[in-house]
Amino acid sequence: MAARTGAEETALGYEQARDELIEVVRRLEAGGTTLEESLALWERGEELAKVCRHWLEGARARLDASLAAERSEDSPAEGADSGAE
Repeated sequence: MAARTGAEETALGYEQARDELIEVVRRLEAGGTTLEESLALWERGEELAKVCRHWLEGARARLDASLAAERSEDSPAEGADSGAE
């Protein structure tokens, strides 16, 4: 397995990293690799898991920001509505 740079890692999309991670896990579970190959696969799997985690954390931050913005837009309107009645 060739080592990848940080820029190459961040260029991977979530789905691509996830699919490659699934393949790495499948190969590790199947066995039949040398210790050195297994270690390389394990290291690659850790890198891919990090990429996936990064994408998921980014998605969570975007959702949280969107929900917070929605709540802040709703809050002043609710206060204005309740005072008008």
